Amino acid sequence: MLRVAVVGAGPSGVYTAQNLVQLDSDVRVDVIDRLPCPYGLVRYGVAPDHEKIKSLQNNLRTVLEHERVRFLGAVRVGRGGLPAARLKKLYHAVVYCVGAATDRHLGIPGEDLRGSWSATQFVSWYSAHPDAADDGFLRDVRSAVVIGVGNVAVDVTRMLARGPAELSPTDMPQAALRALAASRVGDIHMVGRRGPSQARFTTKELRELGGLPGAGLLVDPEELALDPGCADLSALPAAQRRNVEVLSGWAQVPPEDAPRRIRLRFFLRPVELLADGGTSRSDGAGSREGRVGAVRFERTEPDGRGGVRGTGRFEDVEAQLVLRSVGYRGVPLEGLPFDASSGTVPHVAGRVVRAGAVAPGEYVAGWIKRGPTGVIGTNRPCAKETVLSLLDDASALARQRPPTDPVAALRAEGAEPVEWSGWQAIERAEAALGASLGRGVVKLADWESLLAAARTASAPQAP
Repeated sequence: MLRVAVVGAGPSGVYTAQNLVQLDSDVRVDVIDRLPCPYGLVRYGVAPDHEKIKSLQNNLRTVLEHERVRFLGAVRVGRGGLPAARLKKLYHAVVYCVGAATDRHLGIPGEDLRGSWSATQFVSWYSAHPDAADDGFLRDVRSAVVIGVGNVAVDVTRMLARGPAELSPTDMPQAALRALAASRVGDIHMVGRRGPSQARFTTKELRELGGLPGAGLLVDPEELALDPGCADLSALPAAQRRNVEVLSGWAQVPPEDAPRRIRLRFFLRPVELLADGGTSRSDGAGSREGRVGAVRFERTEPDGRGGVRGTGRFEDVEAQLVLRSVGYRGVPLEGLPFDASSGTVPHVAGRVVRAGAVAPGEYVAGWIKRGPTGVIGTNRPCAKETVLSLLDDASALARQRPPTDPVAALRAEGAEPVEWSGWQAIERAEAALGASLGRGVVKLADWESLLAAARTASAPQAP
């Protein structure tokens, strides 16, 4: 019997567990996560109003309820928790599926002003991630700027534009719902440094911005005209062509009078965040003492090689809230090698590489393996490649003799794993909270509430 630990209960981790039990009838898998809840970004990254995508949790649940798979939440691996070297001794193999836990920075003056956040922080807040805090994202905000033109940028733009009637039926935490309902945001600018034909959002996501109750949509036809791709749609790949067609249609419609206005902007590169009152933080001191009041953009133009170049013309856009959505990035896990340039763990077909040599029994899958690329389904073949490598090594790995019950060893190390019954207790508590508020399921948003709910589980799950 091969015992494997999978660190990370998001899609890549669950798909790794699924492949392991499907391809080898003798494998037992413990899916370990530092949070007491499974599903990773499906729970904490998918927008609350995207019920169809969130329903993927049902498929992930089926894997985690498999008789040879066990969920162990609230177990931290690495810094401040169980050392990676110790975890390796408890299992024949460990697969790290820890994703890309931070975001990329713009690297411009003023980025650290109050009111400037990553989109990841904003998403975590309205998705009830227990590490998130209500830092007054929307307090005294009249105008917001979202920097980036990918699906996450579309999500946060849509959340800022939606009203309480559309958000109340979702599982959004009550505090976030109250704040968004009381929001006085009138203008939301979603801005890309390149043209519409190079935007990263999908057409399905883009279309969701149209027809939002109480929100008008503005697209500048002159910015579309700057993009050579808009002149000859036949030369564009199908996905980009559909995006341009949607944007071109919106550009031809006069904006309606609405309480909120979504402005889709292109060929603008952020160069500086200005403090309220127009002062600059060009000293790069990184202070959050001042509050952002505007974003200074430089107009760009196509450079003829697929990129853009600056024109030396600038435009200031008022904003008391700036959300950067320019990509995720992996972070080092204490005890594992890390390539800082790519934000990934060095590997060969999923096998971790240390000092130029494959490290026996250590593997990676998902974003920490390949970088933050692809959609949820991209994790399936990525996980399978890693599992095939692991199973090719199975004979050598099985010669080790780890403890027969890793959970007992984890408890001896000071961990208190939340098993599947604890997660089910959290689900019941969230259903009860929603019922008490006259809503559907409402997420618990802090560690104390989650762990208190988990402790009400009737009995631990058998190993």
